[in-house]
Amino acid sequence: MAAHAAVPARHHGSLSWALPVTLGVAYGIYVVAIDRGGKGFTGGQFVLGVVSGLVLAALAFALGRIQQALPRELRSAAYAALCGVAIGFLYSLTGESVLKSVGMGVIFAAVMFAASFYVFYTREP
Repeated sequence: MAAHAAVPARHHGSLSWALPVTLGVAYGIYVVAIDRGGKGFTGGQFVLGVVSGLVLAALAFALGRIQQALPRELRSAAYAALCGVAIGFLYSLTGESVLKSVGMGVIFAAVMFAASFYVFYTREP
């Protein structure tokens, strides 16, 4: 009888938390930079940046953990929603109207959906 070769599991150990943490830190710094608007740095801006970065990092980490259980359409929609909300929030910090912020978020979400669906569709068996 032929023995089956053991297939090693795909583990992305540090990348599973390093990527969301890096994304969260960069997002938090960008939130502070946009909210600051050339004025002095305040504690409120720091708190806003930290909370925004933590929320984005936590959501990205959670999505990374459950993404393999989702079909490619739902996975693409989840990444699109995360991207759209993040960009819409950043755009709202510039002082633009809610309608423009939502519109910008929807545009980026649509682009993210198309790009992620293409990647998932062409890379999966």
